[in-house]
Amino acid sequence: MKKLFLLFLIFSISESIFAQKSNIVSGKITDAIGNISLPFASIKLLNTANRNTLSNQIGDYEFLNVPAGTYQIEVLYIGYKTVNQQVVVEDGRHTVINLVMSSGSENLDEVIVKGDRIRSQARALNQQKNNSNITNIISSDQVGRFPDANIGDALKRVPGITMQNDQGEARNIIVRGLAPSLNSVTINGDRIPSAEGDNRNVQMDLIPSDMIATIEVNKTLTSDMDADAIGGSVNLITRASPNGERISATMAGGFSPIREQANYTAGLVYGNRYLDNKLGMVVSGSYNNNNYGSDNVEAVWVKDAFNNVYVEESDIRIYNVQRIRRSGAIALDYKFNENNRIFANAIYNWRDDRETRFRTRYDDIEAIYDNETITGFTGRVRRQTKGGIDNNRNKSTRLEDQRVQNYSLKGEHLLSSKLDLDWSVNYATASEFRPNERYLEFEQEGLAFTQDLSNNRLPLISTSGENLNQFAQTALSENRDRTDESELGAKLNLRFPFSVFKDQKGRIRTGLRVRLKDKERNNIFYSYTPLTSFNLADIPTTFFRGNGFNPGSQYVSGTQASASYLGNLNLNNTALYEQEVDPSEFLAVNYTAKENIYAGYVRWDQEFNDKLSMIVGARIETTHIDYTGNRVLDESELEGQINNTNTYTNVLPSIAFKYDATDDLILRAAFTTALARPNYYALAPYVNNIAADAEIQAGNPELDATFSHNFDFMAENYFESVGLVSAGVFYKNLNKFIYTYSDNQYTTADFANDFPTQSNPVPMGENWNFIQSRNGDNVSVYGFEFAFQRQLDFLPGKFLKGFGVYANYTFTQSDAKGISDADGNERTNVSLPGTAPHMINGSLFWENSTFSARASANFAADYLDELGASEFQDSYYDKQFFLDMNVSYKLTKSLRIFAEANNITNQPLRYYQGTSNRTKQLEFYQARYNVGVKFDL
Repeated sequence: MKKLFLLFLIFSISESIFAQKSNIVSGKITDAIGNISLPFASIKLLNTANRNTLSNQIGDYEFLNVPAGTYQIEVLYIGYKTVNQQVVVEDGRHTVINLVMSSGSENLDEVIVKGDRIRSQARALNQQKNNSNITNIISSDQVGRFPDANIGDALKRVPGITMQNDQGEARNIIVRGLAPSLNSVTINGDRIPSAEGDNRNVQMDLIPSDMIATIEVNKTLTSDMDADAIGGSVNLITRASPNGERISATMAGGFSPIREQANYTAGLVYGNRYLDNKLGMVVSGSYNNNNYGSDNVEAVWVKDAFNNVYVEESDIRIYNVQRIRRSGAIALDYKFNENNRIFANAIYNWRDDRETRFRTRYDDIEAIYDNETITGFTGRVRRQTKGGIDNNRNKSTRLEDQRVQNYSLKGEHLLSSKLDLDWSVNYATASEFRPNERYLEFEQEGLAFTQDLSNNRLPLISTSGENLNQFAQTALSENRDRTDESELGAKLNLRFPFSVFKDQKGRIRTGLRVRLKDKERNNIFYSYTPLTSFNLADIPTTFFRGNGFNPGSQYVSGTQASASYLGNLNLNNTALYEQEVDPSEFLAVNYTAKENIYAGYVRWDQEFNDKLSMIVGARIETTHIDYTGNRVLDESELEGQINNTNTYTNVLPSIAFKYDATDDLILRAAFTTALARPNYYALAPYVNNIAADAEIQAGNPELDATFSHNFDFMAENYFESVGLVSAGVFYKNLNKFIYTYSDNQYTTADFANDFPTQSNPVPMGENWNFIQSRNGDNVSVYGFEFAFQRQLDFLPGKFLKGFGVYANYTFTQSDAKGISDADGNERTNVSLPGTAPHMINGSLFWENSTFSARASANFAADYLDELGASEFQDSYYDKQFFLDMNVSYKLTKSLRIFAEANNITNQPLRYYQGTSNRTKQLEFYQARYNVGVKFDL
């Protein structure tokens, strides 16, 4: 690898030394209004062989090796008048031609010039139209027209994407029915590490939407892109330096009815150019403070030997939540000359998630029988308060401090009229820190229960024998959890002309890529025993009635230890508490991981004529892993560490065709390959024997990466009035996909067979449960997409022309093979977890020069979320329907006021077990409201 980099460097220097004469035409494409750069404009050099190119993200373009002569430059852009200008190219000269575009035809003048949304949408559609692969593009102004506070909420508007929520905010991304672990997320093309301890998922609710200029969803890959994105790759592009001074500010306040709390938002952007326009800079910052909560009920269902179905565990949960998002970014670019430019970018995202949770749990529920008929139940009640120490950071809450940061330096160099080079180096980190997290629990045993299962969607467990004096303290703990991940990456790319047709454009792009990743989870857990016994009646408490509880007033959480009492306990006072480290809570989950990825690629772009073009390429990625986990006996005994190393190489070919049937109709077809590496913790070579639960959990260092063959076809028709109608089909075949295997009849003999080099664990009976990630055989995923968006400017009358529609629908289906049940039998008719069969987005809006209003709907059908040991234990993510509304009014050219309402339908997060009427989790958040003002100069 070092030799290859050295070879590239020597070749680059030699080319730059001898590149004394080069006929080059370059420049910048901008909007006449606001001096805004126009990315992905289509630029043609006429009066010569087929020469065309696209402007880049900052509007720059270039033509290499142009013969001397006189030409016409033509620039095409959706929603803008075509620009033509003469250019004279002389030998040995670098000719700079900057072009300014104005709005389209007169009848569109008001829409395009006065409608910021339309200009923004035009830029997004131009990029989508001219990209070489299948993509969906969303611009920042377009995101701003939806009431979406974070990137996750903005992404759920994209065709083929649904989101999994956490505390009412979109967190994990599912692309075309493929789970978060099968997708990737980047910032400016650089990978974002994960702040979570056991997976690779990027928390999309961590990044505010107003920090991103463009969201690019790549649904097919080219060989110059990282290969680990089977479902798709989401690239978050931050703001680039403007062509002149820009100031933008946002201030807003809101209200969350569920806890009757206020919310606050502020944002600031400043950009300008200095040093005779050679140095560009843009800085931006965002602050968002949300105070809200959620109301939750949960249930675990069982089926006995007589096929009686009942609830063996039930929760009533009340959450109070404060989420504070802070984000800051800076982008710099310096133009040494027309041939050399460097870029520097940095972004820092920091979220504090403070939470208190009050939980009433009914568990250890056992049925009382008369022959085969259940006549009653017995069990216990546990009341738990979750919070944290009372200090300036925790504030008597559980604090989850998540931070993601990325720093990059990039360069673009035109070495000669036939060769250009670009390179980048980036360093990114992600962390999650949960300090002084506390739990306090009281329980009462031996109670009689009744179960009202007349409505399984709202199962109700109740008892009449509770007595606060009988609730003894059974658990008091404090833990500190820490997860850190870092990635150092570097790229080097060369591009030069190469065509098999004399009069057609062709080019080769080749390069190298390295990614060095480190991840560590380091948790510790302490349990405390009070030296003086007491019960729930002896301490400060909080009482929760059922009034106003969203799942229903029949759910009464009752008396709980207060969060302030828990936060102010002096657990370091040895006269009051005895401290003990509890290894069962952290030994098995701690691990370290190193993963180094080395890649090289070649990509050939060839145009056959002015309509048909092709991209063919291949990528080679070598992955080296080094993982260390713990072998734990009887929950708390560390037998030793287990280390595992492995190296594997993947070859990933791809080919794509693009056919411009007309100026507006684009046909695309692609065959690509991609992979998905297993989650970190799934690979960690740990073994955890939990005797109290008769359960063994184990990592699987032998897991193979999932490899996918993908086929795509897409037809897109673009409207000159800034719109799109598209339809496409896709098929993916995933080999060695990963699923969670569960065997509830695991024995000592099974352990000896699975772990022949390890000593036997604690004595095992015949009914232990064994859980491990394993490879299935293959799964087929297929479906189709349809999208339509347009300003309805063809309608009669000025009022009707102000209406517009944004709508898309995605159908996805899957069939997984090679999944075994607890008896070793292959399960049939199993779909891939995460495959939502139906996804629909719809938005109706109206806009004129001063006022805009929008109603937006998002629907996703229910889907399998997690496989259990049997169909009865499978977990499903239920269907969801969100309705949002927002309006804005422009007071002046630079000042706008707005109002937003999010989740008007009070859509809950719901999981069900086995069948749709059997609720596993039901959590409500209610609507949120926001009003504010935005200034943009």
